[in-house]
Amino acid sequence: MNAWLVLTLAGLCEIGWALGLKYSDNFTRLWPSVWTLLVAAISFVLLANAMKSLPVGTAYAVWTGIGALGTAIAAVFLFDEPITALRVAGILLIVSGIAALKLA
Repeated sequence: MNAWLVLTLAGLCEIGWALGLKYSDNFTRLWPSVWTLLVAAISFVLLANAMKSLPVGTAYAVWTGIGALGTAIAAVFLFDEPITALRVAGILLIVSGIAALKLA
């Protein structure tokens, strides 16, 4: 499978476990905690697989960027976090960074 696709899936899983951390309520709720740990493990395995053919720094930065971007966007809808100009600018910078690393 294409390393960039695997990395994208790893990043999507990172969003899942980051949101799971919130729902797990400090790992006091069983099923959200199980979800968080399972999706985190899948995310790490996919990231490691992508790193077989992608540079470590690029893969890690893109993985983190996808997770940060997706989590920030999801938090607006799931947790009513505010949409501010500074927040949007930060998200656009993350997207720009991911694009630059993909092209590098």
